[in-house]
Amino acid sequence: MNLPNILTLCRILVTPLFIILLFYDHPYAKSWALFIFVVAMLTDIFDGYYARKHNLVTDYGRFLDPLADKVMVLSALISFAVMDVIPYWMGSLKIFRDVFVTGLRMAMSSKNKTFSVYAYYLSIISASIVFLLIISSLFIKNSDQISMYKQTQIIEIQEKIDQYDKEIYKQQELMYQDNIAQDNINEKIRNHWC
Repeated sequence: MNLPNILTLCRILVTPLFIILLFYDHPYAKSWALFIFVVAMLTDIFDGYYARKHNLVTDYGRFLDPLADKVMVLSALISFAVMDVIPYWMGSLKIFRDVFVTGLRMAMSSKNKTFSVYAYYLSIISASIVFLLIISSLFIKNSDQISMYKQTQIIEIQEKIDQYDKEIYKQQELMYQDNIAQDNINEKIRNHWC
């Protein structure tokens, strides 16, 4: 097991501590939860960079890294719903989206295709939304203080991310079909001249 995979596994293992701190009634508990979330997201950025730079990308890491992100982000959203920071339907929408995107990634990986850099940035935006929710939970004790307008804005941002995900998938599907067509042409040329 290499360093990027160890960091990814640590992100999964620290998630229960993050959840406990979110619910723990102590003046600094939510601040520590925020710290853990920020460190986890920074290690997410670092382990991917490190794995690509040092040619340590593995199938195990390709599977585990998105899983670690989903575990941390979805745990936070479920916790926020239980804490009445966000409504349950908002958390459910995000969970449905993440399950859909994960299924899409698995389907693409079975065809030896990967998500592009754009999908990576979209996952950063998604984590940033959770980060903002954590910060708001530090200062807001009552769910009535969060206006419906702000909740609607968060949903609109998430819907735009979903639209970008679909566009990226369409573009990658076209690139995949172009690669197959080029492979067929190359095979015909080789068969013709060999």
